[in-house]
Formats: sequence, C-alpha cells, structure tokens
Amino acid sequence: MAHRDAHSFAALLLALAACARPAAVTTPSAFLVVTNEDADALTLIDATTDSVVATIPVGKRPRGIKLSPDGRTAYVALSGSPKCPPSMPDEECDKLVADKAADGIGVVDLAARRVTRVLPGGSDPEQFDVSADGTLLVVSNEDSAQATFIDLTGGAILGRATVGAEPEGVRFAPGGREVWVTSEQTASVHVLDVATRAEVARIPVGHRPRDLGFSADGRTAWVTSEMDGLVTVVDAQAHTPLRTIAMPRGARPMGVAVAPDGTRLYISNGRGGTVTVLSTAGDSVIADLAVGTRPWGIALSPDGARLYTANGPSDDVTVVDTKTLQVVKRIAVGKSPWGVVVGGR
Repeated sequence: MAHRDAHSFAALLLALAACARPAAVTTPSAFLVVTNEDADALTLIDATTDSVVATIPVGKRPRGIKLSPDGRTAYVALSGSPKCPPSMPDEECDKLVADKAADGIGVVDLAARRVTRVLPGGSDPEQFDVSADGTLLVVSNEDSAQATFIDLTGGAILGRATVGAEPEGVRFAPGGREVWVTSEQTASVHVLDVATRAEVARIPVGHRPRDLGFSADGRTAWVTSEMDGLVTVVDAQAHTPLRTIAMPRGARPMGVAVAPDGTRLYISNGRGGTVTVLSTAGDSVIADLAVGTRPWGIALSPDGARLYTANGPSDDVTVVDTKTLQVVKRIAVGKSPWGVVVGGR
C-alpha cells in the first residue's frame, strides 16, 4: 500500500511539474528590441501589432544593441559605470562608484526570453557592431579610449585597438574589412583594419560625433556631429571628408539609419526632439519630424516602410510611416529607452 502511495505521489509531482512548466514561446515574425538603460531590461515588441510582448531582465545600464544575422539572438552592451551626462563636471563624475563586474556583452536568447551568457567586453561598453557573418563583435569602450574585438564563436577577446577619447559609434564598413569608430572628444573617426586591428586612417569630422552609416556600395559614409548640428559626408574609400550638411535649427544629430534603397538618411536629433529626413542625392532636408523627447536609438523596418526611435525621457518608442512621414504610434516601454533594433521580415 505504501509503495502504491509513493508511486501515486511521484506521478502527482510529475503532473504538477508539467503544469508549472512555462508554455513554449516564439519570437514574433517581425519585432523590435529596445534597451531600457534605467530599467536594466529589454522590451520585445511585436512589430505587426506595435504591442509589447515581453520584458527581459539583462543587467546594468543596457545601451547598445545588435542582432545576430539569423535574428534569434540579441547582443546588448551592459555597463556598471555610473551615468555622467555632459553637463556633469568631471570631478563630480569621478566621485561616483563604478561596478566593473557588471560590464560585458549580454547574449540574449529572444525565444527563451533570457540572458544565456555575458561575454567580456572591455571597460564600460556602450556601442558596438556585429560582423555580417556573425563571428565578430567590436565594441567601443567609452572610459578607456579603446575598441575591443570579441570572437563570437568562442566568446574570447581577440585584442584591442586604441582609438580617440570617449569612443561611441561603431560600424563595420560594407565588405567587412574595416570597422569605423567615432571619438567624441577628438572629433574624429578611427578606421581600423579588422584583420590586424591597426588604425589605417583618422578622419576629422564635427564636434562630438555619435554615429555613422554607410551606403550599400561602401563608397560613402555619413557621420553625425551632435554639438555642431552637422552631418559630414565622407568618401569611404579615400577616407576623406567631402562636405557637411547643415541640419535644421536646434538639431543635435545622433543616430543614423540609411534607407534600404539608399535614397534617404534618417537622423535622430536627441535633445532637438526630432528626426531629420535627408535626401542622399542632393544633401537636402526633406522633412524634420517631431517624434519624442530626446530620440537617440533609431532603426528602420527591412522594407523601409516604418521608422522607430527610442525616446529616453519619455519612456517610449515612436513609430513613423516613412511614406507619409507621419507619426502613427507611440509605444510605452521601460525606463529610459536607449537603443532599438528591428528583426524578422
């Protein structure tokens, strides 16, 4: 009798465990992932319904974010360094305590909704890019004036390159042989050879460059300069600046998104509260759209029909119809959204 009772009890435990097991989840066919710097979490959004489907805890101060080529994994820059805005004096920032153990690149399984590991990413990782084949990640280390090269197949640091002070934007050039890193303090872009990690060029641009984008053929690059209100057009083959584009009054150019057909640039303007739409053919302003409070992260849907901005102080993401150039929705996310990426079809 006791044996039968034990057997029945074990069966009951198995049944209860089966009931408690979380239901299988899938990533939406079209989706956004947003980093929330002050919430220590990502927000996963279904792009077909513009609705939040999950909040994923990831670690301290998530900022830069990229997807793996297959869209199943999100990489996110985590930092234990305290927030020190440009308005804060250096001596005040130096008094704040950093938690360097929190620094790294979080690897997030989007279907499982969890961090599977944290890769070493150097000190205070902020922005980064992933190679087209998904094997290499290069991150800007803001407080050490370095770029760290990480092997994504094994998770080891391959090496580091010295760049300008306060590096920010990181982009692989088309073809993958070069990676470009902006330096806020030196008003320059550092072009690194991917194979050797050596600097092959240093391109002068405007003050406090934040991000950059490339034409699909790799001949042209555009670099934003927040403090000058300019976008610098660069000959990406010769590594020389060609000209600048003056942005509308009050713009603070930050993030860059290049339209899939290459005809337009979309520039988020931070404290300016707008997105400026530029024609690449004539270096002219098509529109300047009010999108939210301090838009930084910016991304386009694969077909270029929708534009998304992460608006930090208003804790939301703005959705723009790029045909009508109208805001069609605002999506509430976590506290202080910083970066945004688009995946799926």
